[in-house]
Amino acid sequence: MIIKRKIMKTLTAKEEEIMGYFWEKGPLFVKQLLDFYDEPRPHFNTLSTIVRGLEEKGFLSHEAFGNTYQYYAVVSRDDFKKKTLKGVISKYFNNSYLGAVSSLVKEEEISLDELKQLIRDVEKAHE
Repeated sequence: MIIKRKIMKTLTAKEEEIMGYFWEKGPLFVKQLLDFYDEPRPHFNTLSTIVRGLEEKGFLSHEAFGNTYQYYAVVSRDDFKKKTLKGVISKYFNNSYLGAVSSLVKEEEISLDELKQLIRDVEKAHE
């Protein structure tokens, strides 16, 4: 028996922005997405194309209401963040979480207090 792992595709900045609306607001029609933009708003067809692309990538699905579709997220923000983080660590740190944390420590983006908290969190997780 072969088990295929579902690989989450990456998102462009615009796709991630649009997914943010679905994660925050819930199911939406493309027309409703337009209301979240300031002028000059993107064209309806542009947003519709991006939303359909997100559905093809497996991030959204839809329910039909007559001639229109209401789209909803099928990938949670948390799942997306976890997969994205794993992808970055795999690609840039050779699957080494220690390498990722070490890099942040060297760049002084993690304070000593934050590092101590991280150690406490890891210890709690392994109790």
